[in-house]
Amino acid sequence: MNTVIIDDEASVRNSIKTLLTENFPDINILCTAGSVEEGFSAVSHHKPDLVFLDIEMPDGTGFDLLKRFSDITFKVIFVTGHQEYALNAIKVSALDYILKPVDNDELLKAVKKAREIINQEEQHLKFQALNENLQSKKVLKRIILHTADQLQLVSVSDIIRAEADSNYTFFRLSDGKKVLVSRTIKEFENLLSGSGMIRVHQSHLVNINYIDRFFKKDGGYLLLKDGSKIPVSPTLKKQVLQALNEHLYE
Repeated sequence: MNTVIIDDEASVRNSIKTLLTENFPDINILCTAGSVEEGFSAVSHHKPDLVFLDIEMPDGTGFDLLKRFSDITFKVIFVTGHQEYALNAIKVSALDYILKPVDNDELLKAVKKAREIINQEEQHLKFQALNENLQSKKVLKRIILHTADQLQLVSVSDIIRAEADSNYTFFRLSDGKKVLVSRTIKEFENLLSGSGMIRVHQSHLVNINYIDRFFKKDGGYLLLKDGSKIPVSPTLKKQVLQALNEHLYE
């Protein structure tokens, strides 16, 4: 697998290079680069299979570099030192990343995943989601939902609610579709934080824009605009009411 490493920190480039050499003798490191311009030239010239790409660099971002390619045919593993908004955009877009300082196990996991056969249509969906989320001024717009047989690009505004089913999550969409994803509801609570999805119960996330009424009887429950009745956990009731009040005055 021909590889290019792009990062403005020489120590990070060397660390990745050393770990790859020690663990993946079949990986061919074509070159390293320390800026967006150098990286763009390297990728354009060498046409690698895999690129390790830093997010923040002195002359721009890794996203700026990717935008210069009309067709991204290589795998990308993002490298970042910050738990930033951009990182959450990467996560909801189902793209791969490693954090600085580079951890050996995380690097191995990312590379093994990158070895999977590339599906150009799926990769296009992932980068489409990433671009839209980065342009949305810190409010996530789209999320990749990975089902058993396909990837689905879904607008957060189309999600009515999400319901836990053991280690799976059921998404109910505004068009009536149901999507089952093999990830926990806790993961989606973290990913979609600040995007209008609120935790109202151990088993339920609800899009605040689809809440019609809150009823105090029967322990408290929400009536959604699609007719669904969702229980509100007593421990979350105060938090839910506060979110509803804040939403009214936005």
